[in-house]
Amino acid sequence: MAESTLAEKLLTDQKEAMKAKEPFRLSAIRILRAELQNGAIAKNAPLDPKEELDILTREVKKRKDALTDYEKSGRQDLVNDLKKEIEILSKYLPEQLSDEDLAEMVCEAITESGAESKREVGKVMSLLMSRVKGKADGGKLRQLVENNLK
Repeated sequence: MAESTLAEKLLTDQKEAMKAKEPFRLSAIRILRAELQNGAIAKNAPLDPKEELDILTREVKKRKDALTDYEKSGRQDLVNDLKKEIEILSKYLPEQLSDEDLAEMVCEAITESGAESKREVGKVMSLLMSRVKGKADGGKLRQLVENNLK
């Protein structure tokens, strides 16, 4: 039987991490499971796969943002830990789109939105983000859009 939700996959992986005595992986999985559980409690209902993906994406983004801050302040110990966490959590994200696919999608979205200047980046981004949810980094995508607009 295939696992149907991220929460079920995480539970299975948590058990594996416990058996394999991988404390760092176990900790990262537990944190993500807790965030999913908090989301379900806040919703007062089970999360659907899109909501699970939203939480996973948010958690990875949080760590990437913190990584930048820690690098600037010279906290290499925390940088290394965050990189490991990002690597662990990223395994649960959908397969990332290639640069070529992203460039093609950006061109299509610019044409579709009718955007002509950098002031209209938001219009293009709103089209793109729903299409690439969890499959591309928003910052990278925004840079591509800005580079393609005058």
